[in-house]
Amino acid sequence: MDLPDAFKKQMEAQLGKDQDAFFQALQSPSPVSIRFNPKKFQPKGNNKVPWCLAGRYLEDRPSFTLDPLFQAGAYYVQEASSMLLEQAVTQSIDITAPTVALDLCAAPGGKSTHLLGLMSSESLVISNEAIRGRAAGLIENIEKWGYPNSIITQNDPADFSRLEGFADLILVDAPCSGEGLFRKDPLAIREWSPLNVERCAARQRRILADVWNTLRPGGALIYSTCTYNTKENHENLRWVAENNDCTFLPLRLDPIWGIDEVISDNYSGYQCFPHHLRGEGFFISVMKKAGQAACQVPRSKDRLLYPSNSTSAELNTWITNPENTFHFLHGSVVRMLPRRYKPHLLVLLESARVIQAGTAMGELKKNKIVPDHAIALSIFRNRKQLAGIALSKDQALNYLRMDRLQLPEWPVGYHVVEYEGLGLGWVNLLPGRINNLFPSSRRIRLGN
Repeated sequence: MDLPDAFKKQMEAQLGKDQDAFFQALQSPSPVSIRFNPKKFQPKGNNKVPWCLAGRYLEDRPSFTLDPLFQAGAYYVQEASSMLLEQAVTQSIDITAPTVALDLCAAPGGKSTHLLGLMSSESLVISNEAIRGRAAGLIENIEKWGYPNSIITQNDPADFSRLEGFADLILVDAPCSGEGLFRKDPLAIREWSPLNVERCAARQRRILADVWNTLRPGGALIYSTCTYNTKENHENLRWVAENNDCTFLPLRLDPIWGIDEVISDNYSGYQCFPHHLRGEGFFISVMKKAGQAACQVPRSKDRLLYPSNSTSAELNTWITNPENTFHFLHGSVVRMLPRRYKPHLLVLLESARVIQAGTAMGELKKNKIVPDHAIALSIFRNRKQLAGIALSKDQALNYLRMDRLQLPEWPVGYHVVEYEGLGLGWVNLLPGRINNLFPSSRRIRLGN
């Protein structure tokens, strides 16, 4: 690993006698870890990520693309250190209570899916990604996860500043210099420079300033980076403490985990180093805004369009919790969202660029409903009404590749196909042929 000289000097000064162990750790293989979806799959084995209940280490890196369970949203491939978010969330808010959470820099979706899995199903996760090219991956991963209490936006952080007191919890997983990814991403090494560090630190402060007004008094803001750099971590926390009325929350972490605590007079945070734990470089801090107030949801005009009562009645039979959701139209597609968050959607439609809300159920075409891929993956799919055709692994891979598929005799019509009880998507059985309705843009093009 050819590290920049300036980075070496920086870490030598930061780590002192620990520097040799640190640089040696960077020469070792990067650990492989996944986080299971608690509503879809029960993790097996004892190779646990100690700070995350659903996190597991793997001994080697399989082809995740060729695992139907991955395609069904049974787990998310995530770096272990970043799963420390779980401790920050569970120790700073009541995860059993309805919570409005804003994941400000959300793509590709690791932390948003983690929030969805941690918090009450009565909560709302707003996943924002400012960069248009990264939004498609975020949409796909949220869709695979299968939770309806999600809204995806594409906005600059400054756009949320006018929504005063809108969120209980804000996550700023800030764009950074990426020093913590050097072991697994050679591009991060090539792009690193002291000037880029300065630019990242300034951008991070701008993001924090833009979104502070959006956090309600008494709410929690979680700041994280995948870097070791004190300019982006320590100095930014000091800047927050000097410019905002807040307190930093200590986290109760087991000392055997090997996570370094960073404490100063007016701020605190936690740093992961690869020579102290089985993971990459990661930094996290939790701050609580002074005061106490409920979230503010401005009244907004209802400009939504709705399907007919008969269409809604039919779609209600497709899910297990129809009393808690409502349907609305996005073009010709009917979507569902938890009923209690309709006012939040209306506000966001006026104040932000909403690119996806809730779960797509189906498209209205003439006198019928063509089911959407997303409802096949939903955790609320009614398995009695939308029963699945069980596939073997070979059949599942043929389906995901959109190759020729042979199925047992089933009635003509739309059917979910499943692998190990989890929905993969839809087929339309017609006399003499099978139409594979897996999204062509997500088709697997790899071999065995």
